[in-house]
Amino acid sequence: MEKVYVGMSGGVDSSVTAALLKEQGYDVTGVYMKNWSQDLPGMKCPWREDYQDAKRVAVQLGIPFKMYDFEREYRQKVVDYMLAEYQVGRTPNPDIMCNQEVKFKLFLDTALADGADLIATGHYARISCYEREGPAAISSPTGITDVSHGRRPQIASPTGSAASLLVAKNKNKDQTYFLYRVGGEALAKSLVPIGEFATKAEVRKMAKKFGLATAEKKDSQGICFVGKVGIKDFLLHELGEQPRGAIIDQNGKVIGEHDGAIFYTIGQRHGLAVGGGLPYYVTGKDIAKNEIYVTTDLQDGQLWRRDLKITDLHWINDQPKPNKTYQVRTRYRAPLLACTLDIGASSAVVKTSEAIRAVTSGQSAVIYDGEKVLGGGVVI
Repeated sequence: MEKVYVGMSGGVDSSVTAALLKEQGYDVTGVYMKNWSQDLPGMKCPWREDYQDAKRVAVQLGIPFKMYDFEREYRQKVVDYMLAEYQVGRTPNPDIMCNQEVKFKLFLDTALADGADLIATGHYARISCYEREGPAAISSPTGITDVSHGRRPQIASPTGSAASLLVAKNKNKDQTYFLYRVGGEALAKSLVPIGEFATKAEVRKMAKKFGLATAEKKDSQGICFVGKVGIKDFLLHELGEQPRGAIIDQNGKVIGEHDGAIFYTIGQRHGLAVGGGLPYYVTGKDIAKNEIYVTTDLQDGQLWRRDLKITDLHWINDQPKPNKTYQVRTRYRAPLLACTLDIGASSAVVKTSEAIRAVTSGQSAVIYDGEKVLGGGVVI
């Protein structure tokens, strides 16, 4: 019997994940990852409540339950990375780094060392396993054979196997954008059964069927650890007050003063405190000069990009082919756009079929081939 450690956050998705896998015959252990416990101004960190909710579900399911304390590593790998990126003027995505460094690396390695054969999470995505030499498919293309009847999928053996990442059946909740930096070997040791559900309502219906304590619990909002606290408030808490500087319009005229260049991102409209007339949009910033550049023209060329240069490349399995049309997504839930790739040794140029508004340095461009996620890189 394969032993699966399920990352249980205290939410309904990971609760249903644990229940489904137990029903399918896996030897399931629930694990709460303690990544962040610090209270922030105006918000008490809910980790204790989430831990108790996860534990309550584990008791309901009759499965062992553990807590892994990853707080120190999380601060180093995710929070410090995010703060450093903001300080040099980029807008990072900490959820992507969390998946890369914590959930599908640190959690996976710790679970395997603790006796697990596989891990599972409540992500909205699908995984297809295959042997590298072949590639002969040895599991269903969804990574789970039949959710409704509980038949177990055939899992790729850890040796010589890899996996592809596929979009979830629920396109509105699909989280593959945040998972593009997870490697094929890690995916081959992971299960994500929630990706098979077409709607969130189906997940909650399944939670009620199992009688889970989290069936009606609301989804968490915001960045993975900041929660309901705004990113500006979090940066102020961590980095302190920032030097004020000039806001300069498209004509080179100083029209106001900002309260810290690191707080602003491309395309931002609110929070500029420039009153009267047409709304202004951020088109750029110069951290060294401590200046913010804005425009009232939505068609301003500084707001739109067609050729995106990306670095820190990561391909889940094989590098995309040249002269082939793929699709790119530049932010979570953004529409997919047709693109071609010019890939170099350490960077690539993504040439899109149409201009994209407010592409921001530090964010990720994720490449898709239909429903398959190929990988991507960080926009510069």
